[in-house]
This record gives sequence, C-alpha cells and structure tokens, in this order.
Amino acid sequence: MGEIESGQNIHVFLLSATAVLVCVLLHFIYKIIFRNKNQAVEERERENNSGTLTDEPPCEAVAETRVGGKSKKRPAWKGKTDFSHPWLMKNLKGHPGTVLLMDFSANGKFMAATCDDGSVILWDIRDLSQKEHRTLRVNIEFDHASHVAWSPDSKAFIVHTVRENNIIVYKIEKKKDGAIASATPAITFDKVHQDDVIGFDISSNGKFMMSCSSKTDLVIWDLKGQQLEKLDTYLMSTHAAKISPCGRFVVATGFSPDVKVMEVCFTKTGEFKQVSKAYELSGHSSGIYDVAFDVDTSHIATISKDGTWKLYHTKIDYVRGESPHVLETGKYTQTANAPRIALSPNAEVLAVSVDSSIEFYDTYTGILYDTVENVYTGLVNYMKFDASGKYLFVCGDRVVRVLHNVCGYFTTIESCKRLLKTKQTSATVERLHKTIQDCKQTLKKFGK
Repeated sequence: MGEIESGQNIHVFLLSATAVLVCVLLHFIYKIIFRNKNQAVEERERENNSGTLTDEPPCEAVAETRVGGKSKKRPAWKGKTDFSHPWLMKNLKGHPGTVLLMDFSANGKFMAATCDDGSVILWDIRDLSQKEHRTLRVNIEFDHASHVAWSPDSKAFIVHTVRENNIIVYKIEKKKDGAIASATPAITFDKVHQDDVIGFDISSNGKFMMSCSSKTDLVIWDLKGQQLEKLDTYLMSTHAAKISPCGRFVVATGFSPDVKVMEVCFTKTGEFKQVSKAYELSGHSSGIYDVAFDVDTSHIATISKDGTWKLYHTKIDYVRGESPHVLETGKYTQTANAPRIALSPNAEVLAVSVDSSIEFYDTYTGILYDTVENVYTGLVNYMKFDASGKYLFVCGDRVVRVLHNVCGYFTTIESCKRLLKTKQTSATVERLHKTIQDCKQTLKKFGK
C-alpha cells in the first residue's frame, strides 16, 4: 500500500510540475509576441512621423500672401527667376500665376497684369528706378482674365474673363499720395461670345470698347455695357483684334492674308453712328498672327504665317481714295508657336517673340539687330513698349520682365545720320550730332 501511495504522489508531482512549466513557457512566449508587436507599432509611428516632416516644405520655401486681411501660406514658385541679360532693366515679380497680358494706364503711372490663377496685379510704375514697387492684388472669383485694359481717365480697369466670357469693370480708389488703395467691381456686361475671346480693348477717347472671339463675331460696346453693333470679320477665324491708339479704328487679323481696318463712326454730338470699312492691309500670302501700332497710328506692323513681317504707312485719307503702302518687309524665325509683335512708339523698332526669345528688328532696313534668348522657361505671352519707347515690357511665366530698347538707340543714330544728309539748320545739325554722341555712349554701356 505504501508503494502505491508513493507512486501516486510522484505522478501528481510530475503533473503539477508540467503544468507550471507550461504556464511559464506560455507567459514567456506571450511577452515575446507582445514586445515584438509594440516594437512594430513604434517603428510604424516613427516612419509616419518621419514622412510628415519630409512632406512639409522648408520654412524658406513657404511664402505668405495677404488677401482680404487674412494671411494665406502658399509654396514658393520654383520656376526660373535667375534670368540675366545686359538688356534686362528689372523684373517685376510677385505674380502668383503665369502672366498673360498687361496694359498701361493713360497717365503712365500704373500697370495692370492679368494672371491665369484669377488674379490681376496693379503695379505702381511711376519710377522704374525704384527697387520696390507698390502693388495691389485683385482676385476674380472662380475665373481668370484673358485681357485687361485701363479706362482713358485711369480711374478704372476692365477685364474679360475666360470661363464666363464676361466683361467686368473695376473702379479704382486712390490714396492721398496717388497710390491705388482699392479696386471694386462696378459693372458686369452681358455675355455675347460663345467662343474664346482673342481681342479686347477700350478706345483712347473713351467712346467705345471692342471684344472679338476666335470665330468671326466682333462686338462694339459703349462704356455702360450696351451693344452698339455686332459684326462679322469675314476672316473664317480671327487671330487678333485691337483698337488703334488714335481711337478711330478697329483692326482684325486672322486666316485671311489681308488685315481688316474698320472705322467706328460717331456724330458731332458724340452719338454712335456706324462701323464702316476703312481699308485693308494686303501683301501677305498667308494668315496673319498679330498686328501692332505706333503712337499715332501712322504706321501699322503685321506678322504672318508666310514667315514675314511688314510695316505699313497708314497716315492716309482713305475717304479721298488714298491707300496704305508697305514701307518694309522682313523675315523672322518661324517656330511651331504663333509669334507676337510690339512696335516702338516711333515705329523704328519691331520686337518679335520667337517662343521664349525676342528678336529686335530695324524697321527701316528690315535687318535683325539682335536677339534676347530664353527670356522665360515657357513662351512669351505678350509684349508692349512703354510710352517713351525706352523699355519693352514682356509677359510670361510669373514675372514681367522690363528690357532696355537697345535697338532703339541704334535706329536713332541711323535716323539722325539720314537727316544730316539733307539740308538742315545749324542748330538742327548741332542737335543731331549731340543725339548721335549720346546714343553711342549708351550703346557702349551695353557692349554695342
């Protein structure tokens, strides 16, 4: 009996010991699994935190803009801003989107530039030599402006929007020192165009405005938003439409090789009368991309798909049967993209955009003077000389570049030399020699 009881006790002891070992082993395994799980969770958290820090832009890459009194952070633009050239006078930076087009106020104090992000930036350019310029940003909600134009009194600017195809008039409020304080929408015109608008402008005399679509419909408006007349350009498709600086004519170019010049007529009392055909500019063999004027509309420049540009003498009395004639024809560098042109106020220099570069031509000889290459990483969208003709303002990317009109100094020298070959008074001869000397000294500064 004693042996049996002893065997039973040993068996119970072994079972108890086995149970204890199993419990210890399970506890050990559980601790290992739990510890590994915690380590995995911690590693995932560290990875997530590390990713968040990486995605955050560095402090210097974040710009802060103030719109409507609120601060809004936006990533800084990483495009090319380090363009350098001897002809570069300055860069007007700070545009939040690609600059599409710009216009000067009639008093020469301000510039309005429209961007594809829905903003219009108003610049104070009374003194270009200043390092900083005051600006005012105007936002167009849920849309952006393809065109902008100042009113003749410089108290308002007008835009033509892209998505809604609306014309909106913004009234300007100024501070005591003459700077722009605010701009508020005042009038919105009824929509008339179904296709993209390629031309919009206001006459220098303030009598009418013009808008034209890429098809053939062109509308003449009064400044209150009433349609004066809607007409067909008969160009199959229209590439450009502008109002002449004198405020009399509307010019349209397109698929046809001829330029349509129409006069907007008013009565002596200022009431609208009609739009009548004035004359045509002929000579190209293919469609015409763009058109430009000198300061008094006595010269008009055109550029065509046929690879040439032309300068026309247009100081004529077409009512008496006088016709415009070609003064000079030149060839430009053709690419897959349509070029844009700008004519200096004295009609002596023609600027032609060739993708991201600009060619400068002497319009008297038709010879290429020089080329400013790679002005932008993208295309040149628009160009315009200032009233003095000393500078060319160029739109593209997110900056307006102001270039010295170096070619203008060269053409001035050549013009003076031609005048010296004719009979002149002694005072005039002295003045011409002084002008030549001054221009030569300026050209030396640019390495010319």
